Amino acid sequence: MFLGVDGGGTKTAYCLIDADGAVVAEARTASIYYLMSDIGIVAPLLTDGVGQVCATAGIEPADITHAFFGIPCYGEVSKDVPVLDEIPRKILGTGRYACGNDMICGWAGSLGGRDGINVVAGTGSIAYGEHGDRAIRTGGWGELFGDEGSGYWTAVQGLNAFSRMSDGRLPRGPLVDVLRRVMGLDDDLDAVDVVLNRWQGDRARIAALSTAVSEAAAAGDTVCASILAGAGRELAALVDAAAGALAFPAGEPVPVSYSGGMFTSELLLAAFRDALGDRFDLRVPLLPPDRGAAVYAARLAGHRIPL
Repeated sequence: MFLGVDGGGTKTAYCLIDADGAVVAEARTASIYYLMSDIGIVAPLLTDGVGQVCATAGIEPADITHAFFGIPCYGEVSKDVPVLDEIPRKILGTGRYACGNDMICGWAGSLGGRDGINVVAGTGSIAYGEHGDRAIRTGGWGELFGDEGSGYWTAVQGLNAFSRMSDGRLPRGPLVDVLRRVMGLDDDLDAVDVVLNRWQGDRARIAALSTAVSEAAAAGDTVCASILAGAGRELAALVDAAAGALAFPAGEPVPVSYSGGMFTSELLLAAFRDALGDRFDLRVPLLPPDRGAAVYAARLAGHRIPL
């Protein structure tokens, strides 16, 4: 049995597969993204999720052949890495596991663990690619000064557009009514109270407003359509930078795929595809990230899952 754990910005997904790649058990817990809270949330949530899949499969944690834990923000706080690396040992009771950034889960799922680049655009955004013995990460700098093209970034652009539409700096579009409804606003200025006071700047809740931007774009809001197109171009820039670092041969199309909720936007995906151009071979994801993490766990154990 191989366990994959994909820790996203809004949830943590667990997938247990057998040696043939068939899914044996799945589970979900809250996100283990701890930078806005405390590293102490990680162990209880992972214990819960691993316990759920093991109970479904009728096994003990120590029976898992190998596991991979994709942890959001892994590697971004150096002093936390040894702490995170030790947590699964206490949960599994073995050393048959590895930890890494959750970007690896998206790559392993979308491209089946083969050479190429994957972009994750969910609450945050990041790209990861491999070519031979080279590996590269681009993006993933966090919501305060990075994560371009992500749900959070898109939502903030939408909130900015809303404020400009409200006070007359931009022509009023469908976004105004959509955000008033979604946020339950009696007065437009209440948006400040909702985001800063009621939500306490919660990363996931703000990022969820990206769906309001998509809804408004579908209703004909040209500003929101431009925001989504811009997000697609920002995500393509991550791919371009990664491809340069991985040194793919000239003239050889670079395999590229994607994961994360932002890619459900047709406007964003179209802009992403257009910005990539002919140099890249854009592929539909093979597997979801949690299953990709399980496939990657098998690979780490020297076992190749047939795809």
